[in-house]
Amino acid sequence: MRGLLRKKVTWAALAFVVVVAAVGLWAFQPWKVFTRSQVDEALPAGFAPVEATGTAVDPTSTTAPKPGPVVLAEGAFVSQEHETRGTARVLEQDGARLLRLEGFSTSDGPDVHIWLSDATAGGEWGKYDDGRYVRLGTMKATDGNQNYVIPADADLTGLRSVVVWCDRFNVAFGSAPLDL
Repeated sequence: MRGLLRKKVTWAALAFVVVVAAVGLWAFQPWKVFTRSQVDEALPAGFAPVEATGTAVDPTSTTAPKPGPVVLAEGAFVSQEHETRGTARVLEQDGARLLRLEGFSTSDGPDVHIWLSDATAGGEWGKYDDGRYVRLGTMKATDGNQNYVIPADADLTGLRSVVVWCDRFNVAFGSAPLDL
């Protein structure tokens, strides 16, 4: 055993194993299999429906109460590479657009993002980066209600799904159909 530790080949092999282990830990982040996070975001003030205040309504007023947001598209998540569930809604109010995930739950992972995509929901999980997509940001949490602002200059025409996308491994954790 003592002679084995003195050989350069042994030290080179040991260094190689350490480097491979470090790269593997960085790439796969295996501890994320055991981690969960929770967020419960309310709708932003500009998207919240107007609540009754309990004050008397002026019958002579000609202004109607501000309506709540309009739902442009809605769909339920389907699991792909990881179990994913919840509902996705694209909302619009006063020209601003928002993706709302409600009752959302998926796995944690490295480099996970939320995208709108022109690919259909479900099926082959590697197809979403082949076509057109709009990046909405890094996934905020594995569970809960979440809001993602859709950029004002984003063209939603032809986008057909929302995708929970792992950029590191180019796979979809799950997706929901949206016909925009």
